[in-house]
Amino acid sequence: MSSIPLKFPEAIPFVVPQNRWSDDDAQSLTPEGLLLYRSNLLGFDLTVTNFGGGNTSAKLKETDPLTGETVDVLWVKGSGGDIGSMQLDGFSTLYQDKLLGLERHYGGPEDDDKMVGYLPHCTFNLNPRAASIDTPLHSLLPFAHVDHVHPDAIIALAASSGGEAATQEIWGGKIGWLPWKRPGYTLGIQLRDYVAANPGLEGVMLAGHGIICWADTAKNCYDHTIQLIADAANYLNRKMDGRPAFGGQQITPRDDRREIAARLMPKLRGLMTGARAKVGHFADDPETLEFVGSVDFNRLAPIGTSCPDHFLRTKIAPLALDPERLEDDAYLAQSISDYRDAYAAYYNRCASPQDPAMRDANPIVVLVPGIGRMTFAADKKTARLAGEFYANAINVMRGAEAIGSYIGLDEQEAFNIEYWALEEAKLQRMPKPKPMVGKIALVTGGAGGIGRATAERLLADGACVMLLDREEASLGTVKGDLEQRFGKDCVRSALCDVTKEDQVQAAFDACALEFGGLDILIANAGIASSAALEQTSVDLWRKNYDVLAEGYFLTARAAFPLMKAQQGGSIIFIGSKNGIAPATNASAYASAKAASLHLARCLALEGAPAGIRVNTVNPDAVIRGSRIWDGDWRKERAGAHGIDPGAELEAHYRNRSMLKRDVLPEDIAETVFFFASDLSAKSTGNMINVDAGNAQAFTR
Repeated sequence: MSSIPLKFPEAIPFVVPQNRWSDDDAQSLTPEGLLLYRSNLLGFDLTVTNFGGGNTSAKLKETDPLTGETVDVLWVKGSGGDIGSMQLDGFSTLYQDKLLGLERHYGGPEDDDKMVGYLPHCTFNLNPRAASIDTPLHSLLPFAHVDHVHPDAIIALAASSGGEAATQEIWGGKIGWLPWKRPGYTLGIQLRDYVAANPGLEGVMLAGHGIICWADTAKNCYDHTIQLIADAANYLNRKMDGRPAFGGQQITPRDDRREIAARLMPKLRGLMTGARAKVGHFADDPETLEFVGSVDFNRLAPIGTSCPDHFLRTKIAPLALDPERLEDDAYLAQSISDYRDAYAAYYNRCASPQDPAMRDANPIVVLVPGIGRMTFAADKKTARLAGEFYANAINVMRGAEAIGSYIGLDEQEAFNIEYWALEEAKLQRMPKPKPMVGKIALVTGGAGGIGRATAERLLADGACVMLLDREEASLGTVKGDLEQRFGKDCVRSALCDVTKEDQVQAAFDACALEFGGLDILIANAGIASSAALEQTSVDLWRKNYDVLAEGYFLTARAAFPLMKAQQGGSIIFIGSKNGIAPATNASAYASAKAASLHLARCLALEGAPAGIRVNTVNPDAVIRGSRIWDGDWRKERAGAHGIDPGAELEAHYRNRSMLKRDVLPEDIAETVFFFASDLSAKSTGNMINVDAGNAQAFTR
């Protein structure tokens, strides 16, 4: 987990975007296809726009399904979409003449929210995609193609005291400037009137918000947008050339910063009270380390973010921690408590009786000089995106300070955006989270049949999963499949032999760094051997105990401090029917499993005061999908029973069960899910057999 030392002799420059338009790719596209192509190109490039940010539009000729007449239709990115990944169904389509006619319902800025309610009445062809709040910016401008983006280089101008002068210097009057105004119909009216009063403009800088520009074709609009961003980036780079950013560096990045973060994040996560647990994300990118170690860090960090897109993801301001006090648990607890109190005070200063109730007061962004940036949210993707948005804000501050002073949002304006009725309505429309969202699980033997099925079951209900296995190829295959099905954010893996103390600790540290802690441990890594007592060597005996007893001990021991920091957790041992009922020619395996069963009971006693539950699932004869049964164990057990190791073996185990049914990895996974979830919140020290019925293994 060691990190590369970094030094910052001068400011990190802005990346200048490349023009990625291909006439060959575009030549056969329909007008709406060209809009999508342009949008995806803009959204694909994070120097152009961040995730979910920006919107694009085109006014196209369509056939009215009611009248058969040709009408003008505004195609504009719909609410909640991402221009980098959206498809055609991500666009709202609205009658342009109806949009223009809405002005007769507008009586002034106090009608902004009311005007949004009229947008659905303008829908063309029953398109279910809701129109976004920025729709008036596109509909009220008279241009065929419009782009509205907020890349870092542009926001750096828009959020600087020197931004308006720089805009004039860069573009010589071709790009206008409008003071800050919250997105909505009023801003659309102001923009339209400003452009009409200043003929010849090629775009307008919206203070604190971004830039809007236009052209007569999709290609020209894309080219124009890219060139404007490149102009801004090149200008800022010239201003920063040879200068250290943020007043220079006073704290050097620590070489052991990732190890420190792995210890710190579970503590912070455990201190963030709320209805659901949070997932963390850590970053020590050069931009963050440059900022948190700078002379101006303590002055700039409290200002918070400026662009609404950034602010909605990151809260009013980050929490900054003293790097010299990270081992002081009382200090950490007080810091989180003070942040919550400050957020509540901000809410009380700004809220009116009509505003929604105060939301989660915990910090989203936590910054530590010399260490990096930690973000916490309901799920991994949201935590990662919050961190990326704050990285955008850092870039903005760097550029803004190079040409003047960085300007954050006015506190009341920030509150009005955060608690906007339209934003609240969007939150209320979101589906109820799955039951395991916010939970972090670690599965040993994660590439095997039971391990994989368990990971799938937990991921399907929203958990993040860290897979451990000692077989690199199998682990990579399983991880890749799960990433494809459940997304890359919520799946991680690490090579780990559970008999190696250093590997176990490194894997648990990696889990803490990747996700912020640990809630669920499934100790599943196992082996199996069969031999008569006289043929059982000391090496074979020790191998069973190393994996099935000591391996469970090492993983549980590594889990306990993380779970204590999280104020509870669930440990599930994958035992075996053989741990209860003796097995012929399997003394090493069966007795090692019995040791693990008793270890679980001991740990249940020890963990209960800290809210740590420890339970056991005892499978029997899980043959299908099992790596253990693909090896010598299959032949050995068939030999012990005097039967053929092929299909006859599966029939033997099925028929010996009371229910005459096969036991599958998915059956074990369901029982693990029960013990991992709140369904078993009052169960510890228990074991459940999943063996299709075996009287010899009855636990009572």
